[in-house]
Amino acid sequence: MPQTSSRTTVSRRSLLRALGGTAALGALAGCGVPAAYVRPGDRSVSDESASDHRLTWANWPLYIDTDDKNPNRRPTLDAFEKRTGIRVEYVEEINDNDEFFGKISPALMNHQSTGRDLIVISDWMCARFVRLGWVQQMDRAHQPNVAKYLDPLLRTPAFDKGRRFTVPWQSGITGIAYNRKKLGREIRAVKDLWANDLKGRVTLLSGLD
Repeated sequence: MPQTSSRTTVSRRSLLRALGGTAALGALAGCGVPAAYVRPGDRSVSDESASDHRLTWANWPLYIDTDDKNPNRRPTLDAFEKRTGIRVEYVEEINDNDEFFGKISPALMNHQSTGRDLIVISDWMCARFVRLGWVQQMDRAHQPNVAKYLDPLLRTPAFDKGRRFTVPWQSGITGIAYNRKKLGREIRAVKDLWANDLKGRVTLLSGLD
């Protein structure tokens, strides 16, 4: 991938396109919002100068690999920065889809920057962002790994035909996590969570998925 000289001014959209050269990085940006806010077309913030070659990425906690010996190091991000020359500010600030929507939607409603270039949210929340026109269309010509390796089942969701605005970061199902040694038995069904000895010891995520 060609690297941009530090003396060259590039747009944030150009930086986002540069992400396509690495399969490990995926962009997920994207109802409850009054219809008065919704108008056709791209309502995302205009491109800004990014001559400092920085990219801010908001994600959920524990959603990226860390070094076994140093949890503060993230090998995937280190490799990306070395390859592209783009410095990534990685922020684990998303704990709930609706909470995060409430945090950044006022700026987006007013065509103002949120201070974030990439966000990772669940598909149903992505659908809201796409409908509102708050995400920028990606150039797949600059994302060869997405075009080549994306699972066919994930290529054209109903909310984003042709995956023009979003890229899956992770896909799967929600599981049940517990310490079998401490519990002394296996949990095999949801009904097992209602056992008397687990009262007050079970917690659930707030998201739909």
